[in-house]
Amino acid sequence: MLKGPRWLRDAVLYQVYPQSFKDSNGDGIGDLPGITASLDYLEWLGVNVIWISPCFVSPFQDAGYDIADHYKVASRYGTNADLQRLIRAAHSRDMRVCLDLVPGHTSIEHPWFKASCRHKRNQYSDRYVWTDSGWKQAPNLDSIRGYSERNGAYIANFLYCQPAPNYGFAKPDPKHPWQQPVSAPGPMATRQELRRLMDFWLKRGIDGFRVDMASSLVKNDPDARQTSRLWREIRAWLDTQHPEAVLISEWGDPVRSLSAGFHIDYPLLGNRYYMSLLRAEPRRVLVVPPLGHSFFDRCGRGNIREFLDEYLRLLRATRGRGHISLPSSNHDMVRVSCDRNVADLKVIYTMLLTMPGVPFIYQGDEIGMRHLRNLPSKEGSLDRTGCRTPMQWDRSRNAGFSSAPARKLYLPCDPNANRPTVADQMSDPHSLLQHIRNLIALRRRVPALQADGEFRPLYARANALPFVYARILGKDRFVVALNPSAAPAAAVFPFSPGGTVETVMASGAQLDLKTGRAKIAMKGVSYGVFAVTRPAGGGKSADSSAAARPACS
Repeated sequence: MLKGPRWLRDAVLYQVYPQSFKDSNGDGIGDLPGITASLDYLEWLGVNVIWISPCFVSPFQDAGYDIADHYKVASRYGTNADLQRLIRAAHSRDMRVCLDLVPGHTSIEHPWFKASCRHKRNQYSDRYVWTDSGWKQAPNLDSIRGYSERNGAYIANFLYCQPAPNYGFAKPDPKHPWQQPVSAPGPMATRQELRRLMDFWLKRGIDGFRVDMASSLVKNDPDARQTSRLWREIRAWLDTQHPEAVLISEWGDPVRSLSAGFHIDYPLLGNRYYMSLLRAEPRRVLVVPPLGHSFFDRCGRGNIREFLDEYLRLLRATRGRGHISLPSSNHDMVRVSCDRNVADLKVIYTMLLTMPGVPFIYQGDEIGMRHLRNLPSKEGSLDRTGCRTPMQWDRSRNAGFSSAPARKLYLPCDPNANRPTVADQMSDPHSLLQHIRNLIALRRRVPALQADGEFRPLYARANALPFVYARILGKDRFVVALNPSAAPAAAVFPFSPGGTVETVMASGAQLDLKTGRAKIAMKGVSYGVFAVTRPAGGGKSADSSAAARPACS
């Protein structure tokens, strides 16, 4: 059994980007009361964990990831009392709430940083990373000079407006005495403040944190040894004081992050195996170079082995330590719907919601919201604005957001366009939303399809379709088959013992079992989820059968 709170086993996580989710007061900005008012919808969908991107006091030069007060909700979102009402309302529905923890940088407007900028030394002078002269650049780090009365350059962790708190250097360079070791008073005070901050929100009912840029804390730490040690210390403290709290890392290296005490890690834009699955083409990526063809593309030229070989290696390397999750999208990615229709998306979600780990759904992905191109940058979004547009609740002019131009943050979709909405899809039994709802219900009902169920490829050949795998837990066996190509596909592969096949969810797919083998036939752009019952009288365990051995090349 994997480590972590038991509630992770059937967890399905939904990311809320608060400024564009639901506006409750008509000022053109989403808010916490809007999230609370939408809990009935999220409960109906079946998700049971909400991750809320930063909602704290900020000048919003990086959409709230530049925090100026970690202990106070930004007024545009509401109040601390609104957040606690949201937590209580979620808990009453057996839903968990995770906040975004941003330990790697603050805003330049944060009072700690303003104090560190002063010429005269004070208790915050060593709480950020500064060089000892404004004429000196920090080697291999982004440094900003000439900002303050202090004679030094500060280290920025992302944008210029996001100075890096001082967690020390794993290998301080003696040629640069301003590089403090992790044991120095400044870095130790920063660690203590991080623990105090986490304790503050956990005592107010939060169920855990998604940790932004989790690997970025200790500097000159190429093997992440000291950063990992820091997180293991945090994990040991949490296990004593808040044992049910979950830690989700934005790291993209589960071998390191799960060993460092995180419960969940997920691939980032630089992880080639994940990109090859959904975002290999130029039109489907931001920042990173394109790779070729996505496996999930109608052209049928993708290669499942580009994903699977690395994914299986990571599963083996992290067995028993935690979860590797596959997000649909997030606030930094081109939406998964880019150049795909509803049929394509149904095949994709059949995989995402039947894989191990904890599925992540980004707001609006469940209705197939489109990624909008060539929008102006808003609050430091750069070319990411297109995945941060307002949630399309209905066909009203701004989909639940005020049209007041002075306050409107994100351009809504054209109200006259044929765009997906929650209201339309809730009443359509064939919609993408209903398909995802049915998959979530199936996952939460069937332990073999949840986080801890075993994953076994059955048919996964390079440059061939379909892709077929089994999920196994105890006596339960499920077979999932996927054909994203527009062309039909078929396969025969070893499978014993046989048994009875029940079609649980399928479109254009048929599975037949005979003694020692399985045959599957699939139409173009099709999927199938099948329950397989062992024949009466037993037979070998599926764990030691040919069903456990992939037919692959």
